Amino acid sequence: MADLWNTETPISECAPDVGVPDWIESDISPSDIAAIIQGGCASGAYMPAVTYHKALATMGEHGDDVLQYVEDALGELPKPPDSASWSGMACHYLSCAVELWASSVEYEVEAALDATEAEAANAEGR
Repeated sequence: MADLWNTETPISECAPDVGVPDWIESDISPSDIAAIIQGGCASGAYMPAVTYHKALATMGEHGDDVLQYVEDALGELPKPPDSASWSGMACHYLSCAVELWASSVEYEVEAALDATEAEAANAEGR
């Protein structure tokens, strides 16, 4: 089974069939996905979702898509903390969407990495 933690290659290269939404940085890697799943964005696993100016910029450009993704996944939008600022709300919803996406593609990325490893082993005659 593939080790997501030790794969720094961007998803777009190592698992090109796994779609990365426009609201996630294109160089996200399997190790980033593993870290997001383990600790969430707020743990520092995905800083663009918890850095105010980056989250605001992303939500300014892709906010409708982000909110729709969350609503489609959960059936509703989770309530932000009562004291959340506008920037805090951007981080809240973007983090939620990134965490949902990471969880939804974990096994697909693992399968793609396993397939690549199997192809390499076959090419080497193992």
